[in-house]
Amino acid sequence: MALASLPKVVMGSVAFGVFWMLAVFPSVPFLPIGRTAGALLGAVLMIVFHVISADDAYASIDLPILGLLFATMVVGGYLKNAGMFRHLGRLLAWRSQGGRDLMCRVCVVTALASALFTNDTCCVVLTEFVLELAAERNLPAKPFLLALATSANIGSSATPIGNPQNLVIAFNSKISFISFLLGILPAMLAGMGINMLMLLCMYWKELDGGACSHDEVAAGKQMEAIEEGRRTALNNNKKDDGDAATPASPEDDDGGDAESMMSENISTKHRWFMQCSEHRRKLFLKSFAYVVTVGMLVAYMLGLNMSWTAITTAIALVVVDFRDAEPCLDKVSYSLLVFFSGMFVTVSGFNKTGLPGAIWNVMAPYSKINHVTGVTVLSVIILLLSNLASNVPTVLLMGDEVAAAAATISPAAVTRSWLLLAWVSTVAGNLSLLGSAANLIVCEQARRATRNAYDLTFWNHVIFGLPSTLVVTAIGIPLIGKINI
Repeated sequence: MALASLPKVVMGSVAFGVFWMLAVFPSVPFLPIGRTAGALLGAVLMIVFHVISADDAYASIDLPILGLLFATMVVGGYLKNAGMFRHLGRLLAWRSQGGRDLMCRVCVVTALASALFTNDTCCVVLTEFVLELAAERNLPAKPFLLALATSANIGSSATPIGNPQNLVIAFNSKISFISFLLGILPAMLAGMGINMLMLLCMYWKELDGGACSHDEVAAGKQMEAIEEGRRTALNNNKKDDGDAATPASPEDDDGGDAESMMSENISTKHRWFMQCSEHRRKLFLKSFAYVVTVGMLVAYMLGLNMSWTAITTAIALVVVDFRDAEPCLDKVSYSLLVFFSGMFVTVSGFNKTGLPGAIWNVMAPYSKINHVTGVTVLSVIILLLSNLASNVPTVLLMGDEVAAAAATISPAAVTRSWLLLAWVSTVAGNLSLLGSAANLIVCEQARRATRNAYDLTFWNHVIFGLPSTLVVTAIGIPLIGKINI
């Protein structure tokens, strides 16, 4: 894309700068309006400054991504009600050796789950759970939130369904699911391990403790047994109350007491029947939630539309629940959806200034992937653009150009160039909060958590994200495309 006129470039850069500033510093003293309002302000400025038209602004809002995000929040709510995260907590905490061991488990589970359920999905449903997991063991929240966000991004790089930019790459490159997976899997596994090791080294002292002793485990089991016994006794007492309310007497056989006792017995049996019906209903809903979630994953792997698959899953859960869905829909973070809408408009306007394209045009001759220097330059460009203009626009902007440049080398180089673009643009999301939607989800979900809320600031993230991104990217690049089928 050619560079736009000077006024358009200047005004577009100003609007993007306002958005970037408020996204990084949501409580800036002279304009403390927050990230969501800041994204809307950036979008409005793009239109007011005539950088982008109103029609183009509406068209730039990525409805599939918003639909996917909304649906995964709904599905996550039903999975939470089904007890999935309680079971996951038991898995993570089972024989836990302390905070460091728990950190490793969070990294591994998040990375593997993100490859199958998308990084945004995992961050939506796991953020509050990770906060509670850390709080229960008196461990700091920051290392675990960083582990969640960075591991989700790294893990999502392995499959076409892991994140939106990979989906775009798989569609444009025609690379099969298996070829994509095998091409990036070695880099993903290595990157996951390195990222985990860096987290442990940086927060080694803060993660000291947090182990569950045998006494605590025994006490927990004893409390569960006591609670279960209390519920059983209460149910038995309710049942016995009906039988004992009017004791039979040989001298009192006037028929009135017998009728009263029969009525109370019927009432007791009715309550018992209702309790059994409610128990069966909850068991069915839990089973149905697990089944349709697995079906959603299978649909993803078969290549069905991700957004509509997730929306269909959410609606199926709402319908089968057969109750007012408002309590579950209230848990959706609508402010997050508004933030992304404003961000899409702002980023689209910034792309129309031509600045991202101008950067590529200057650096393209030095970005050939048939030698180390070219791969290094290309990776630096992708890293910068992914954090400046977001990874999805970067992939849309650079994909065809990178593939065309690689086609002059060899057919195999074309596939590797697409996989390289997928790897670097995804891992680049770990550099700062603005680099990935998953980071923003973790940040906003943690800040708005009903319990154990935590404000993960831009600088808290970048202090770890910058070195992790550079090291993980560098280690993963030589492993891209090593496995071919």
